[in-house]
Amino acid sequence: MSILDFLGKEILYFDGAMGTRLQAAGLKPGELPEVWNITHGDVVAEIHASYVRAGANILKSNTFGANALKMQGSGYSVEDVVLAAFKNARAAFARVSEEYNDRRSNQTGVASEQAGAVCSDSGAKFAVSKPQDKQFVALDLKKQFVALDLGPTGKLLAPYGDLQFEEAVALYAEQVRAGVKANADLVLVETMSDSYEAKAAILAAKENSDLPVFVTFTFDRDGKLLNGADVETAVLMAEGLGVDAVGFNCGLGPDLVARLLPRARRVTDLPLIANPNAGLPVEKDGKTVFTTGPEEFADYMLDVYREGGAVLGGCCGTNPDYIRLVAERTEGLKPMPLHAVSEIKNTDGETIIADSAATAANEKPVSPSNNNSNEKYSSITAVAGYGAPVYFGKKPVLIGERINPTGKPLLKEALRNGDMDYVCRLGLEQLDNGAHILDVNAGLPGLNETETLCNAVTALQAITPAPLEIDTSHYEAMEKALRLYNGKPLLNSVNGKQESMDNVFPLAKKYGAAVVGLCLDENGIPDTAEGRLAIADKIIKTAAQYGIKAKDILIDPLALTVSTDSRNPAIDLAVIQALKAKGIHTVMGVSNISFGLPNRDAVNSAFFVMSLAAGLSSAIMNPQSERMMEAYHAYCALSGADEGCKEFVARYADAPQHKMAVKVSEYTLYDAIVKGLVEQSGIATKKLLEEQKAPLEVINQFIIPALNTVGEGFGKKTLFLPQLLMAADAAKAAFDEIKKQMQGSAAQNNTAAASAGGNSSGADASPGDTIVLAVVKGDIHDIGKNIVKVLWENYGYHVVDLGKDVPAESVVKAVEKHHAKLVGLTALMTTTVAAMEDTIQALRRKTNTKILVGGAVMTQEYADTIGADGYAPDAVAAVDYANQLFKGKGE
Repeated sequence: MSILDFLGKEILYFDGAMGTRLQAAGLKPGELPEVWNITHGDVVAEIHASYVRAGANILKSNTFGANALKMQGSGYSVEDVVLAAFKNARAAFARVSEEYNDRRSNQTGVASEQAGAVCSDSGAKFAVSKPQDKQFVALDLKKQFVALDLGPTGKLLAPYGDLQFEEAVALYAEQVRAGVKANADLVLVETMSDSYEAKAAILAAKENSDLPVFVTFTFDRDGKLLNGADVETAVLMAEGLGVDAVGFNCGLGPDLVARLLPRARRVTDLPLIANPNAGLPVEKDGKTVFTTGPEEFADYMLDVYREGGAVLGGCCGTNPDYIRLVAERTEGLKPMPLHAVSEIKNTDGETIIADSAATAANEKPVSPSNNNSNEKYSSITAVAGYGAPVYFGKKPVLIGERINPTGKPLLKEALRNGDMDYVCRLGLEQLDNGAHILDVNAGLPGLNETETLCNAVTALQAITPAPLEIDTSHYEAMEKALRLYNGKPLLNSVNGKQESMDNVFPLAKKYGAAVVGLCLDENGIPDTAEGRLAIADKIIKTAAQYGIKAKDILIDPLALTVSTDSRNPAIDLAVIQALKAKGIHTVMGVSNISFGLPNRDAVNSAFFVMSLAAGLSSAIMNPQSERMMEAYHAYCALSGADEGCKEFVARYADAPQHKMAVKVSEYTLYDAIVKGLVEQSGIATKKLLEEQKAPLEVINQFIIPALNTVGEGFGKKTLFLPQLLMAADAAKAAFDEIKKQMQGSAAQNNTAAASAGGNSSGADASPGDTIVLAVVKGDIHDIGKNIVKVLWENYGYHVVDLGKDVPAESVVKAVEKHHAKLVGLTALMTTTVAAMEDTIQALRRKTNTKILVGGAVMTQEYADTIGADGYAPDAVAAVDYANQLFKGKGE
């Protein structure tokens, strides 16, 4: 039977930790756990078997790191390791089944209370219930599943790292093909802290197998991924890509997972997975232990169940005792039904959308057999970049129209020259002025639209987490842009022509896009509301046949100029009202109504308000038109969409007329760095130097304050890793320009160039400000290290990067050679924390350097216990520590 026969109908149980149990069995620092599938297969099989005895019916194959990057140099291929891993897992199920059979043969009756066993399902299920016999909890021979476990690659994906998206897909695809050969029952994509990497893994699973796909993300305490995606965004993206279950693992204990689960539940009806850690890691008697014991863990997992957890298990620090108690506490329970969610609020407690997310998620697919003109569709729709989603509901959504070359000579020139910095500046202008989503169109005669559109999408997503509307009728460009997109995209557009629907809907389904449907077909645009509604109905019905829900369709009534037919506005308003009554969201380019007329802003703003009053969900418009923005904010205040008129007051209280945001040409060096505009940063720096600004003045008045602003935003979680790294790149462009201008100048200026970056107080970094940085022995995950390195270098520190899997003696030698006053050590895996302590002890014996530690498994308490001088929860904290240390030298 397939796991899908049970998913969502019964509680299923994953196993617990593998790495820490292998470590207890003798796995040494630096050894690859996956190689033990071949060299110590019996040990791996027995660990699996211990979880089966505890009640687990889904085993995670010991293939978490079995990708070509991590297996390089191991002497074994990915396929070798995966096949061996599944052999061990299957052997575990067989071993425990045989033990059950032996017990049955030794018992006088399977239903005997004295024997303490019960038999059901024609001998398929056995459970030992006597309190004194806890070796077995339950075994159901129908539910024995092995999941192909896919973990992170350990690399940061482009544009922030050096691993290209398609390279990541290929790495995961190799694992999936091996899993198919090994007869995997499902694919588990787990421990994902980057939504983009999760997308690569999911696509690899879907494109190389027909297996069910589960995905679990690793969030911080605030429900954020490393790249800034929140719970709702990650879940929406995963659901759109067609996974069968979604949830949480690692990073957090069960108490925090229970708090985050409702956020997932309100945007999906997929079964939810919870594989939390056993609390936080600490050191005790030289060993890594976790703060949450089995009893407390099981108590919290009951809360997880009540909040919607349907697949329960454990991650770091858990063992069979944990899984056994979870299985016992939830024995006989069925997955909780979804609670109706009456509204979704933002972090300020304001209602974003007032419909029921649960109702929308549970809507029946619309098909010709169950659809009629009076049917009311569910109306929850959301799209996302890699930040917070944008919901279509209570408050009208603004889609910035400016990244479209039609009638824009400067944009045409920029697109032809490949000037994506200009495209990014256009996007940022619109967002600064109030746009929620950016329309991106690269259709220009003589231009490679596919390449240009993909470049624009990649460039924009590098500097903003806002959602994008991919605007093209070119099917190749459409697919490639959707594939590269990080998040849940909005696709513009499909229309009522059969050819259009047959090409667009498969792409929208595969990549999880919401789609704009245009009210036109083979016969053109109907000149009646009824005709356009018929096309809308056709689009929705056909979408359902492709598995696309009505909530992921937005209908565009198509505004036609009033100058050619005075009925056009009334037709659009009638279509909007009728669709709103059915729960279908609408979007429209409102400015088309005024084409050919003078004083277009006046006409546009009046029609905009009329459309909003009729129920328009979203407008494609120019957010740099102050008259349009005034109309929008006034409407929101008067309609109740702006609760308490907060946004209206904030925008207009300080001045009689709101000042629009800074224009592209007015960006300062500070602005360019904060916004991550690399080319603009170099241009602005060159201009300042040409105006006779001294290099150190440029550094201390513009670059350092900008970096500090970005750091503060990162600390407050208003900016995230992508913006942090792009700001660092922009700062580097400024430094490069300074150094270029100073070549051949006086020694004083050369000294200033060497000290470019300073620290947070603006003081110079000196040649002695050297830091050694390393990932400890046995750990090959260097994403965090690389991020810290970039920021330290931008603040002027000389960083000696030793790389990953670095022995303690190598760290000591580097400190002695470079006279480093600070060492940064990172570790991701719990199995390598011991190596971090060994490195610290080696440094203490031979050096006086300060030691700063960080990594996913590290906490302040743990850092104190192993003897570190400081703990950095993130890269900005690492900069702050270095600044304080070197600023205080000599005091």
